[in-house]
Amino acid sequence: MKRRLRSGMSAGLLAVAACVALHSPYSLAARDAQTILKETCQGCHTPEADNALSRISHQRKTPEGWLMSIARMQTMHGLQISDDDRRTLVKYLADTQGLAPSETDGVRYALERRLNTVEKFDDQTSQMCGRCHSGARVALQRRPAQEWERLVNFHLGQWPSLEYQALARDRDWFDIARKDMVPLLAKRYPLDNPAWKKWLSTAPKSDALVGDWSFSGHLPGKGELAGVMSVTADGSDTFKVSVKGQYADGSPFNGDGSAILYSGYEWRGNVTVDGVTMRQVFAAQGNAMQGRMFEAEHDERGLDFVAAKQGSSRLLAVQPGYLKAGVETEVTLVGSGLTGKPNFGKGVEVVAVIEQSPERIRVKLKAAANAQPGLRNVTVGTLKGPTLSVYSKIASVKVVPEFSVARIGEGGGSTPKVQGRFDAEAWGKGADGKPYRIGVFPAQWKVEAFDDRAKEDEDVKFAGTMQADSGVFTPGDAGPNPQRKMSTNNAGNLKVIAAVDDAGKSLTGEGHMIVTVQRWNNPPIP
Repeated sequence: MKRRLRSGMSAGLLAVAACVALHSPYSLAARDAQTILKETCQGCHTPEADNALSRISHQRKTPEGWLMSIARMQTMHGLQISDDDRRTLVKYLADTQGLAPSETDGVRYALERRLNTVEKFDDQTSQMCGRCHSGARVALQRRPAQEWERLVNFHLGQWPSLEYQALARDRDWFDIARKDMVPLLAKRYPLDNPAWKKWLSTAPKSDALVGDWSFSGHLPGKGELAGVMSVTADGSDTFKVSVKGQYADGSPFNGDGSAILYSGYEWRGNVTVDGVTMRQVFAAQGNAMQGRMFEAEHDERGLDFVAAKQGSSRLLAVQPGYLKAGVETEVTLVGSGLTGKPNFGKGVEVVAVIEQSPERIRVKLKAAANAQPGLRNVTVGTLKGPTLSVYSKIASVKVVPEFSVARIGEGGGSTPKVQGRFDAEAWGKGADGKPYRIGVFPAQWKVEAFDDRAKEDEDVKFAGTMQADSGVFTPGDAGPNPQRKMSTNNAGNLKVIAAVDDAGKSLTGEGHMIVTVQRWNNPPIP
C-alpha cells in the first residue's frame, strides 16, 4: 500500500501539486501576502519587531525551498491554504527572503532536477545530511545558528529512528549534530550575507527580460537543438512564453506557456512543447539565461538550455562542436549579435558561408589533414565563444552519466518509470599527450550484467530495455514478478556499454546503472 501523509495527499501527488503551484500563473483572486501571513500563519508563528514572524523571518530559501516549507505545514500541521494563496506566499517570501545568484552557484543541479549528479561535500556533511537527502537541499537555505539547531531538533523529533540508522548508531549523533554541525552550517550558510542585500538593491527590473532570446540546447538521446524563445509581459514578474526551434535532425521544438520570475532572477516556466508539458528552471541575469528544461512527468527527460537576448552580443554554441582532420563538415554557430567574420583557429579553413544572420551562422569547414589535434578558440568578430575540437582519431569513449539510477514504475500510474538516458563522449589526445573532450557522438548501445550476481539473477532480461540507437533505457514494470527468483521485482544492476565507430574501428565505453524501485516521495528539491 502506498504511504499516505497526514493530509490524505500522497507524497507523489503533493510533489506534483507543489510543482504546479510553483510554475503556474497567479489568479486575480490572490490575496496580499501580508494578509495571508497574518491570517494563515500567525496562529503558530508569533509576531516580532519590524513586522517579523518567529521562524519564518529567520530563514532564506529558494522558491522550491519555501514551497516545501508550506507543504510541510500542510502535511504535518494541517495547514489549510488555497493554491492561489500558496503561490502568492511563495512569491513574496522568495522575493524578500531568497538567495542571491552567488549563493546558488554550484548547487543549482538540485533545482534543475539533475538527479544523476554525484555530489561533492565534506565527509561530515555527507554523513550527517547527505545520507537521507541531497547535500544541495542544505546548501540552498540560510539560517542563523539558533534556526539550524531547531532544524536538528525537528529532524530528531520527526524521525527518531535516524539515530539507529547507519552513520548514526555508531556515534553520538545528536551531540555531533548540535555541537559540530550547527556552528559549521551557521558559518557556511548564514542568514545575513552582504551578497543578498546587494542583490536586492541592484537586481534588474523584470521587464528587461521581455523580447526574443536565441537559445541552444542538448537533449541526451536526441541531440542538439537551437531556436528562439519569445517573452512578453503578462503582469508583474509574469510572462507569456513561446519557443520555436528544431533539433539537428530537423524535428521541431515548438511550444507555448507561461513563466514567473522569483528573487529577481529565478525563472520558472511551464511550457507545452509539441504536446508535452515541460518545466523551465533557469537563472536569468542581464542578457543571459541558463538552466534546464525537463518534462513535467519525467524530469529525467531534460535538456541543457542556454540563451542570449537578441540585441546583445554572445556566441552560445558551436554545433556540432568537433571536426575531423581532412574532412569537410557543416557547422552552425548559435548566438546573438553575431557580426563579423567567423574564425575557427589554426589549421581550420572556412570553405563557404552558407547562411549568416545576427543569430545564426552556418558554414562549411575543413581542417587540414595534418592539423594538430586539440581545442580551437572560436570567434565571430570580437566575440569569443565555445571551443571547436579538432581530431584525427578517437582515443577513448566515455558513457555520460558514468553512474545513473533508473526506476521501475507503473504505466500511466502515479509513479511512472524513470528512464536512464545516456550520451557517448569521444575523447582524444592532444599534441601534448593530454586528453581532451571531442564531443558527443552517435553510438550503438547495450546493457550487460554488472557482476556475477546480476548475471545469475538475469537482470538484463528483466530490468528493462535499452534502445540500441539512442542510449535511452526504459525500465521494467513495477511489482512482484513471478518469473523471477522469489518473485522479486524488476530491479537490476547493469553495465551500460556504448560503441562508437571511428573510421571502421569500434571503440567502447562503459557506465554503471542501478535499476531500482519507485521513489514515492519526490520533493521539488531532492
